[in-house]
Amino acid sequence: MSEFDGAPSIKVTSVSKVYPGGKKALTDVSFEVESGSFVVLLGPSGSGKSTLIRCIAGLERVSEGKIQFDSKTVSSKDLHIKSEERELSMVFQDYALWPHMTALDNVAFALRRRSLPKSQRKTLATSMLDRMGLMHLADRYPQELSGGEQQRVALARALVARPGLMLFDEPLSNLDADLRERLRVEISTLTREVGATALYITHDQSEAFALADYVGVLDRGRLVQLDRPEELYAKPKTPFVARFTGLAGDLPAVVDSVDLSRHVVSTLDGCAWLSASSNVTLQKGEKVRMLIRAAAVKMAALAVSGVNPQRGTLSGTVSDVAFRGIGYEHVVEVSDGYRLSGIFSDLRHSRGTGVLLSFDPEGCILFPEKSEGASSVTLDNKSLKTDETRLEVSPSLP
Repeated sequence: MSEFDGAPSIKVTSVSKVYPGGKKALTDVSFEVESGSFVVLLGPSGSGKSTLIRCIAGLERVSEGKIQFDSKTVSSKDLHIKSEERELSMVFQDYALWPHMTALDNVAFALRRRSLPKSQRKTLATSMLDRMGLMHLADRYPQELSGGEQQRVALARALVARPGLMLFDEPLSNLDADLRERLRVEISTLTREVGATALYITHDQSEAFALADYVGVLDRGRLVQLDRPEELYAKPKTPFVARFTGLAGDLPAVVDSVDLSRHVVSTLDGCAWLSASSNVTLQKGEKVRMLIRAAAVKMAALAVSGVNPQRGTLSGTVSDVAFRGIGYEHVVEVSDGYRLSGIFSDLRHSRGTGVLLSFDPEGCILFPEKSEGASSVTLDNKSLKTDETRLEVSPSLP
């Protein structure tokens, strides 16, 4: 029996990675993954997410800090346990199948370290291929399969041994939208079915939110927030997190007045009345950015609404519209050349139409104008050290 049998917890403590030449890929990253949970690391290209998962897999050595599975250290500056000794499975973006083996043999290969008769390995591999809908392709070689079929073989190979730890390196990024959604469901279902601890990296916010128990956001090698998807969306700790998890846009604003926890903020030619629940108070006259979720914006044609622009609203002009099956998404140009995108409506508002925008303060997030500094996440995710102010607003008006 391996000391890593079962679904291990993962503890990453102050991990940094510097490549030859001084390029720093990770800086002081710390977080924990509970046994049996599904954590997604989200970030753009160059954020360090691939380097981090490769360090956890044992494919890269850490420069500083340590990585533990349960209480056992597997990586540190002076210690490196080989990947094959970490009792994990990994699904890669490029499939990584053996080209000289059939689909069935590729899956059965994952059972080679188990003390099982060859016939039993074949039975288990056959059953997993059947689960993936690939039994009719069992005798084909990777080059005879489509990209989606190869990825399903790779997923079957990763799951067949019922690993305690599963790592996913952007496994769906090369697939078309329909197949990506179907395989996302398979990954979520099968990983939880075997009870594995899962760590998954992606640059796709919708994919991250759909899969994860917790989502961590990486920015330039630093973990800036780790939280449940709902909390991450509702209470981003930095402007970067807010933008990367989906915004209609952001507008410059100025604090008009402060009354206890209430902030009246003027922006462009309208005035949004926002009631802040944060303990941090902005100062009168302070310049801020109002970051706006698309779901927080309601739109009506000026001619239909019969309402003139007033406090809490902005007027604008539709510059683009796209049909999305259940309705229409609009791009609206507002005053001073600012633009809000992804504004949904059941009705189509043609290009050039004048519209009136109203805002749900719960989807408007205020940050001081210069607030894009780095944050560090504590291991228990209960608190963050940050120089940003997030004002959670309520819909009440003064």
